[in-house]
Amino acid sequence: MSGCDCSKAKAELEEFLHDELRGADAADIREHMETCEDCTSEHRVGVVLMETVKRACRETAPDQLRSEILARIRVEQATH
Repeated sequence: MSGCDCSKAKAELEEFLHDELRGADAADIREHMETCEDCTSEHRVGVVLMETVKRACRETAPDQLRSEILARIRVEQATH
């Protein structure tokens, strides 16, 4: 390990979660998390958050709700 500590791991967590780090930096963070429960916990939270956002982006409103919302928007636009 090349000196990865909690501050480095947490600072680069976002890039790590998105596989945007070079191999050595990612390996350092992975190795650090093997012995650091706090950073591992932060990582788990990040993974859950990413999965939740991905799921939410795939969901769509039911057709009836979409129609009602669009109708309300049209009414608002017509009155302004």
